[in-house]
Amino acid sequence: MATNIAKPIKRQRIKGDGAWGYTFIAVALIAFAMFTAYPVVSAFIISFQKYKPLGSTYVGFDNYVATLKDPLFWQAMKNTVVYTILTVPVNLCISMAIAILILPFRKSTQTFFKAVYYLPAVASGVALSVVWLWIFDPMEGGILNQLIRFFGFSNQNWLGSSSTAMFSLVLMSWLSSHGTSIIIYLAGLLGIDDTYYEAAEMDGANFFQKLWYIVVPALKPATLFLLVTGVIGSFQVFQNAYLMTGGGPNNATTMVGLLIFNNAFTFFDFGKAAAQSLVLAIIIACISVIQFKYAGKDVEY
Repeated sequence: MATNIAKPIKRQRIKGDGAWGYTFIAVALIAFAMFTAYPVVSAFIISFQKYKPLGSTYVGFDNYVATLKDPLFWQAMKNTVVYTILTVPVNLCISMAIAILILPFRKSTQTFFKAVYYLPAVASGVALSVVWLWIFDPMEGGILNQLIRFFGFSNQNWLGSSSTAMFSLVLMSWLSSHGTSIIIYLAGLLGIDDTYYEAAEMDGANFFQKLWYIVVPALKPATLFLLVTGVIGSFQVFQNAYLMTGGGPNNATTMVGLLIFNNAFTFFDFGKAAAQSLVLAIIIACISVIQFKYAGKDVEY
């Protein structure tokens, strides 16, 4: 009988272009390992500990139980959800509307408007917050108070009142940070074939009919991408609440990201902060899966 003799598998050495390919991605892999993978693994480990620099104590799921029983965590989660609901859909509509308004201009003019709208994205967040603090100044010199006085209303303490603090942060989001979305929507609009518009005009379609039956479906992949990334970004919002209100008044603008920061770097409860960050990550992942399942089932990439 013939005997099958297993032949040793020869390992192929990486040569030429393959070696250069691994060399080029090595920098990105090292950066990912140092600044993404390692912090995530560390946070997972710390979430099960009473963390101390010179010796941590394993506490099991105590940090997670404390998080789920903490009323402030759920208030911060409620604030974050309200902020997300009020900002993300409106920002998408504003960005799409601006992109549609820019579309008829020639290419050089489009480039100018894209640069203007994207400029705040490269500016310092602290500098922008200083400008917005001037706008929301509760005194008579505040720009927003000057505007509402023109219509007969009295001065408002925009950031110092529980009834207006959240609205102020929402208004700040509505009137800024549209540059990336506008560029993506404009790229999607430029990719729509003109024959669709010509056929619609021959059938007597008006502007809103072309917008609803041509533009909106064609931009659905871009909308899904911006919706998912927008929700993720709004659930992680920190800078606006930290610089503008500090989470006040009476925790009316305390977001989950700000709560995690305070627990870690104000109260030095790193274990609880790590547990809250992982709970937030799980919530964001679940929301993203739901968005892809129901909003992206007929989207082609």
